Amino acid sequence: MKIGKVPETVLKRSIFKQIQHRREEVLVTPGVGKDCSIIGLEEDEAIVLSTDPITGTANEIGKLAVHITANDIASSGAELIGIMLTIILPDGARESDLREMMQEIEGVCKKLNIEVLGGHTEVAAAVNQPIVTVTGVGKIRKNEITTTAGIKPSDELVMTKWAGLEGTAILATDKEEELLTKYNKDFIQGGKDMINFISVVNDAKIAKSVGASAMHDITEGGIFGALWEIASSSNLGVTVDLKKIPIKQETIEICEFFDLNPYMLMSSGCLLIATPRGNEMVDKLEREGIPAAVIGRFTKGSERVVLNEDEKRYLEPPKTDELYKAY
Repeated sequence: MKIGKVPETVLKRSIFKQIQHRREEVLVTPGVGKDCSIIGLEEDEAIVLSTDPITGTANEIGKLAVHITANDIASSGAELIGIMLTIILPDGARESDLREMMQEIEGVCKKLNIEVLGGHTEVAAAVNQPIVTVTGVGKIRKNEITTTAGIKPSDELVMTKWAGLEGTAILATDKEEELLTKYNKDFIQGGKDMINFISVVNDAKIAKSVGASAMHDITEGGIFGALWEIASSSNLGVTVDLKKIPIKQETIEICEFFDLNPYMLMSSGCLLIATPRGNEMVDKLEREGIPAAVIGRFTKGSERVVLNEDEKRYLEPPKTDELYKAY
């Protein structure tokens, strides 16, 4: 395709044809000449918005883009209605690539029962790989809105799934040839398969039902970055036991291969939950097939530390994610 706006025939054939209408709240759906979508809400509902770009990988970019934003909305306790898309393709991108990306996006939307509300697509010389930015639109009852201000010093901290989940899946996919010099295909496939756990929508729904004080999805900066963020935003301290943070062997070894810190590696698919009933929360999550563990608790003051037996590490604000070091 040539630089500039994607032609109308391509929009109709490879984008609009892939999108299905499935939410009654969506009153105006995407189409040529439609620059806005319209959503109807009840009087006691509030709108929740979140936006994120995917720039770290070109593999399964459509799937990642939808899940990352869906996770943000779910972590707020809201229900996602739909997404707005901005897709920027490099010069020479094929229409078949765009159609495949849209089919991937629509597949995730169907699974999550949400809609593509609209957006923008173009080919630009300014990029050398596809960039997808997703803005999520969700809804929540006004009396159900929770923030990190609701976390109490006695609350426990529950984590779902495994540190470094997203980064491990990306590295296993993008760097397979390098990893094959040391590991077999089955081991690398185990790392790739972690992408199947990238959603925290069910994690958040269950946590909300048990009475979570607040939730925060773990993204860039990994678990260490997310711990700092949730403690900082609640104006509390936090103490975490490193040995209680769940992590997979694939993550440990792939991070050793690239000399990365797995606890500072992208971890979308993992959810941090503040709760007064940590063990009850873990039991409920695990009954629903979601691995979880109590890893620490909030404290008065501002000391934010990770303990590893006699060693104490003071947490710092998130820096550049470890993933980028491998590139």
